[in-house]
Order: sequence, then C-alpha cells, then structure tokens
Amino acid sequence: MSALSEFVREELATPVDPRVAAMASAIAAEYPGSARAVLFYGSCLRESELDGLMLDFYLIVSDYGDAYPKRWMAVANRLIPPNVFPFQHGGLIAKYAVLSEADFDRLNGPETRNVSVWARFAQPSRLVWAVDGTAHDRAIAAVSRAAPTLLSAAGRRAGEAPLDWWRRAFSLTYSVELRAERTSRAQSVVDADAARYERISAPAIAAIPADATGGRWARRRFEGKLLSVARLAKASLTYAGGIDYLAWKINRHAGTKIEIKPWQRRWPLVAALTLVPRLMKSGAIR
Repeated sequence: MSALSEFVREELATPVDPRVAAMASAIAAEYPGSARAVLFYGSCLRESELDGLMLDFYLIVSDYGDAYPKRWMAVANRLIPPNVFPFQHGGLIAKYAVLSEADFDRLNGPETRNVSVWARFAQPSRLVWAVDGTAHDRAIAAVSRAAPTLLSAAGRRAGEAPLDWWRRAFSLTYSVELRAERTSRAQSVVDADAARYERISAPAIAAIPADATGGRWARRRFEGKLLSVARLAKASLTYAGGIDYLAWKINRHAGTKIEIKPWQRRWPLVAALTLVPRLMKSGAIR
C-alpha cells in the first residue's frame, strides 16, 4: 500500500460521533441491495455540537438502476451526478449525495474537469459505513485519488511552499462553482487543519503522475458555473425543500436575508433559475 493510501485509510477510520454513524447506517438502510459505502465530510467534521447543523454525506451505490425504483431518478443521477436528498435521523438533519462506485472513482480522478468531488475529498472525510471489505477498500482507493488530482490541476509554482499550494488549489476550485462563502473560505479550509495538510503533502505530491498537466481553469470555470446551475435546477425537482435549503445556505454564508415566497416553493425550478442570476449580480454568490 502506498504512503498516500495508508494516510487516507487511517484518516477515513477516525472515529465519529455515534449519532453520525447511526445516521450513516440509516441512510444506507434506505437503499437495500445497492448501498456500498457512506462517507461523512464537510465542516461538521470539526464540530462537537451537531444540533442545528446540516451534516453532509456521500452515499456510494453499486448502480443507479439498482438504487432507484423510478427510472428517471437513475437517469438524472447518471447524467448530472450526484442526486442530493435531505435526511433526518436521531434528531439531526443532513443531506446526502448519491454516486455509483464507478462515478465516485472517476470523479475523484484527473480524467474529469469537474472539481466538485475531488476538491471535497482532498479534504478530510470519514468512511462511516461500508457493506463489506471490498466496498471499504474501493472507497479508500477512490478517495486516495483526490489530493493528487487537486494539486496536479493547480500546478506547482517554483519555490511555492506546500501549504500555499494547497491554499491556491482550493481557491481555484472555489472559483469554479457557485459559492455563497466568503473569498477567505478557501484559505480557512487549510488553516483550520494546517498540520493535516503538512502530513499529507509529501505522499500526495509523490502520487502525482509524472506526465500530469495543470491549467485549463478558464474552461473549468465556464463549465463549472453551468454545471452548478444545472444541479440547482435538478435539485429543485429531486430535493424536497431544495429552494429553502438554497436560501438557508446563502443566508448563512453570505449574510443575506433571502426569504422564499410561496410561489417559489410551488415552482422551485423557475425560482432557482431566476434567483441565481440575481444573487450573482449582487455578489451574494460568485
């Protein structure tokens, strides 16, 4: 096993709050026969008090066709991954994104310009449920691809310290997606756990392929913004209360006071498509 895989294996095995593990098991139970693994990620990893927060999970399934009774949901997940759903368990609230094992591996690697998965899993995460040892090992292998992909995509500048490389790489990924967070958020991702990024730097850099090339960020930004809008539009159809969640997240990170009107709840797709350009113009999201 490589040094990077060993680092990822140990990090993913870090214990979590028992309520997080219970919620992961409950999410998996919603997909009998197709659930393969559940990963916990995001800012809540650093929180000891979870009440009132929205936890973030990725559910990895064997195949979209096996995961959904409705064919159109499988098609939506395959065409614009992932599908995202709200969840409640044990007094906590969460959302979880669904990816197949194949897509989870692919979207953590350099073969995609889509930053959303490898940018997230280059950050700390926890593997809180797996159906068996094979699913466990495949999840580790997929997550191990994320950090080298992130650093490679950013490209290293001469004389650049590893932590500065990480900060710049996350800043680039934040510029690709629609974000309500302040511009300092990408920096704080690294600074909140600088020792972790120091430890993972050497094995992640060593895992970058010799023929890897960075760049193409202008194209990534153009495609990423379009993809973000497409995901929001899709979420308005697949995510119950999605328009309210969108407003909550923007208000939380951007300090705005968006209030969703009744018509916007009745027509969430129209609301999402009209709200996003207005928020971008005002600077609430970028």
